[in-house]
Amino acid sequence: MRVVFMGTPGFAVGALEAILQAGHQVAAVVTQPDKPKGRGKEIRMTPVKACAVSHGITVFQPVKVKEQEAVETLRGYNADIFVVAAFGQLLSEEILSMPRYGCVNIHASLLPKYRGAGPIQWAIINGEEKTGVTIMQMDKGLDTGDMLLKEEVRIEPKETGDSLHDKLAAVGAGLIVEALAKLERGELTPEKQKEEETCYAKRLQKSMGRIDWQQSAKRLDCLIRGLISWPGAYTVLHGKNLKIWEVEAVEESESTAQGSMLQTDSDQILPGTVVNVEREAFYVKTGEGLLKILAVQPEGKKRMPVREFLLGYPVKAGEQLQ
Repeated sequence: MRVVFMGTPGFAVGALEAILQAGHQVAAVVTQPDKPKGRGKEIRMTPVKACAVSHGITVFQPVKVKEQEAVETLRGYNADIFVVAAFGQLLSEEILSMPRYGCVNIHASLLPKYRGAGPIQWAIINGEEKTGVTIMQMDKGLDTGDMLLKEEVRIEPKETGDSLHDKLAAVGAGLIVEALAKLERGELTPEKQKEEETCYAKRLQKSMGRIDWQQSAKRLDCLIRGLISWPGAYTVLHGKNLKIWEVEAVEESESTAQGSMLQTDSDQILPGTVVNVEREAFYVKTGEGLLKILAVQPEGKKRMPVREFLLGYPVKAGEQLQ
């Protein structure tokens, strides 16, 4: 097939590579404009653009893909199909109907669940046991098109947003190659999404990272793992932000070491209170259960295990995290 590939972040790179390896002709890659990044605000190529350049593929970076000039540029590629993976802009009906096989999207969830911008992170935050990838025929709605292919992926107990991202990217790369072959042979039967099963995965906000200790330990464990790369989950200790990297949700009975505040009536202890400090971890009371803190990052410092953190930042039972 003659393909126009539309994508921007690292999630889409594997799919582009797989399409090329399968022998399809990629007429052009469409990606978001380059942006300044890092402390030096250096202009950097998007990951998909960098991949395209390495293969000598034409790159198109419209500020607004719906503008008529951009639409005519897309038309000029004479593609059989547009493959979209985390592109970052909505397509107009004119674009959607342009190629012979239309536009297909690599979506990182088992549609109709988790439509929207943050399906990977929300699956972990909400404590799901499985997710997956759906190849979808795009329409004018937001992730509402007919489903063409799906592959399920198990979410491991210690899965993070980063590790699940990489797993789903690999699955998506294989699934899109399978979908293109079956589309060409007429072997796919589109399946309508059931609206009653939808769940919207809204875009992540920085404010989501502030830990609410009234939540249960299990809920906070999921939140911390889901937000691991951005924005990260944090609390305030001794007046400064403390990013939490690794935790374990435990029952209150599991903090029985000498000196634990739980030797008193735990109902009188406020959520956010450090109830016990050990060499490798410290325990924090939550709305339900304890959160065992294993790795942190003090403000302005690098990530470190709690064992190392406690050497320079003494924490005592009874202290309150905000």
